[in-house]
Amino acid sequence: METSTRSLRAVAKQAHAWFVFAASAVQSPLLLIVRLYWGAQLAQNGWGKLHNLANVTEFFSGLGVPAPGATAVFVACFELVGGILLAAGLLSRIAALGIAVDMLVAYLTADRQALLSFFSDPGKFYGADPYTFLCAGLLILAFGPGRFSLDAMLGRRIGLQERRHDLR
Repeated sequence: METSTRSLRAVAKQAHAWFVFAASAVQSPLLLIVRLYWGAQLAQNGWGKLHNLANVTEFFSGLGVPAPGATAVFVACFELVGGILLAAGLLSRIAALGIAVDMLVAYLTADRQALLSFFSDPGKFYGADPYTFLCAGLLILAFGPGRFSLDAMLGRRIGLQERRHDLR
């Protein structure tokens, strides 16, 4: 009986190890897809805002954003550059932090009702425009850009290894 229990544990441990290995193998490709898609989308948003600054300024003014003209230029430039950095995987975590903050501010200013509905009506929260960019930013902030990024390439080239901290 004890031998079969040990055998079952060994099989379960091996199955778990293979599952973790297989799931981990898709981490970097998934992060690459998230970075490329949402980085390109954010850069496109920034580009669009830069080419429609009058409309963006008017929108920000209607929201009561201070210095709406300067804020429109800043947000448009940040989204363009931040999206490019995210897609390329360069300064990824810094860009991701900025994107997350940008999207939180977007929730606070333009989608406050959706933000306040986080618990009472989650569909309203995740249906709001900033949601996917916020999630993409938080994902890259938490997990990094993955192996297929300029950050990883430069890190390998200059001998830096990203430190992983297991919270076990």
